[in-house]
Amino acid sequence: MNLDSELVESSNTTGIDSLEAYRAWSHEPLSERPRYSVVIPAYNEEWRILPTIGAIAAHMCSLGQPWELIVVDDGSTDATVALLEDVGLANLHVLVQANNVGKGRAVRRGVMAAAGEFVLFADADQSTPIEHFEELIAEIEAGADVAVGSRGLKESGAENKSVGRHVMSAGLNGLVRTLFQLPISDTQCGFKMFTAEAAQLLFSRQLIDAFSFDLEILYLARKFDLVTVEVPVTWIDAPDSKVQPIRVALGFIRDFAVIACNDLRGKYR
Repeated sequence: MNLDSELVESSNTTGIDSLEAYRAWSHEPLSERPRYSVVIPAYNEEWRILPTIGAIAAHMCSLGQPWELIVVDDGSTDATVALLEDVGLANLHVLVQANNVGKGRAVRRGVMAAAGEFVLFADADQSTPIEHFEELIAEIEAGADVAVGSRGLKESGAENKSVGRHVMSAGLNGLVRTLFQLPISDTQCGFKMFTAEAAQLLFSRQLIDAFSFDLEILYLARKFDLVTVEVPVTWIDAPDSKVQPIRVALGFIRDFAVIACNDLRGKYR
């Protein structure tokens, strides 16, 4: 698979020729602090990691700002790491975890390593297209500490979402609003942006390594009085998704209790 060809295709779809900017980004290490850091957790993503990098790099390079890409491999057993290392991009940082320990820990590691003024984490399957980046950064630049891509707002769009995921999302979001009084309609979309200060504050206190780490992060954002804004996004259920609705729902409910107990014990201070 040729990454340059992915960039050509992605550049054409944006209407902006970002290939030249990409080539500079890919060959010349940044000599200044990146304005943006994009963090991607990955687990056994050999079939889509290069197209994902191509799409993200084409879009981010078109913005004309210094940026870095951090991919955290969460113990993949396929060729994900080899593909990433073979690409040899100057501003792509690959962090490798020896074992599969959970998306939450992978995201935390990437965010804590990020040098950007603003930090986005995005899923490797591109269920939320990178083109929503500008909508989130607009909210951050307007004063928000955290901008949350959301599938739960009336302006949002969701394609190919299974009945199981619809039921799971509705039920879990209802629990979030009832038990935690979080005014967030969708805590679990894998597309969230933070100021560097907010990212360091929240992820340095994150304790949950599994799927519901998003809930913990947003719980902490409210606890520390950070300004959090939901942004409607288009979301596409990627084929071969690793989310298992029943297993995830049970873990999510368990982690409600874990988060509450952690707070009562003062672990988030």
